[in-house]
Amino acid sequence: MNPHFEVVKAEVDASFREFKALSAESQEACDKGDSARLAGLAYPNASREHLRIACEFINVVIIVDEYTDVENAAVAEAMVDIVIDALHNPHKTRPEGECILGKSVQQFWARTVQAASLSFQRHFLYSYTAYLRAVVVEALDRDEAHCRSISDYIKLRRDTCGTKPAIAINEMGMDLPDEVFYHPIIVELVECIAELMLIDNRASDGTGNHNLITILMVELGLDRSGAMAWAARYHTEVEKRFTDGLAKVPSWGHSADVLVKEYLDGMATRARANYCWSYETQRYFGTKGPEIQRTRLVPLLPKVICKAASAVTKVNVTDLSVMDATADRKQLSRSSRLT
Repeated sequence: MNPHFEVVKAEVDASFREFKALSAESQEACDKGDSARLAGLAYPNASREHLRIACEFINVVIIVDEYTDVENAAVAEAMVDIVIDALHNPHKTRPEGECILGKSVQQFWARTVQAASLSFQRHFLYSYTAYLRAVVVEALDRDEAHCRSISDYIKLRRDTCGTKPAIAINEMGMDLPDEVFYHPIIVELVECIAELMLIDNRASDGTGNHNLITILMVELGLDRSGAMAWAARYHTEVEKRFTDGLAKVPSWGHSADVLVKEYLDGMATRARANYCWSYETQRYFGTKGPEIQRTRLVPLLPKVICKAASAVTKVNVTDLSVMDATADRKQLSRSSRLT
């Protein structure tokens, strides 16, 4: 845990509430999520100022998600355009009556540019803009009740999970060369961490069809247990891809290699931090996080009706419990034929 965590958390939480950007219900949920704890775990060696920026970034992600997750693609795109404009014009006076996203993002970025390297700023803008554009694509999927294939979902979710700009936060105090940041092996390692995060997060938390478990059930005809087992196996495969990829990282010379090691360490720490935070926060498991971490038993939430179109079958996906029963009948039928 970052030694500045407690002080920075108090500062950032107070500043965030001053915006009054969330409803009382959403603010309560945000407080339970304790995003500052995630930042403290993810960036244990950050300076006090850099930790504050990291906390503010996570809060920005929360606000953008909160506003765009309930909108259609046209409105989501308009909001994204406001955010991008605020990032590229951190000192511009925001229009009166504009969505709060403009002011909140502008304040975050104005503070950031004063304390971060130019290379970080370039890389962050590249990664965060990709995230924002992917958010619009996700909104379009909602509009069209579109359920992606497994591969298409993973490709999109690598960006919508917000991991790539979160990893870039590690660069704030360094001048990481472009040839490192954009190198195929480094890009692959970043995407591995993003995939680990999307598996961890969207196995328990998802929006309609933008959920790995739902997509696995639809495309592969699995029940929930089967889908969870598939996700666990894939998680193990991605872990191996990451560790194998580390052995392939080239050298850019001693001075650059020192930065690369720090960057890679931060990348891996981000994944571990998310794992620890998931149990320590009340976002996913309420007050039962430590118990679930110990027992590995997760109580199922109430049934949710998921009416959405499958990209493969072009039919509506019904209650997941019905899909469970259907998968059970298929399994029983296969067993009967074998005997």
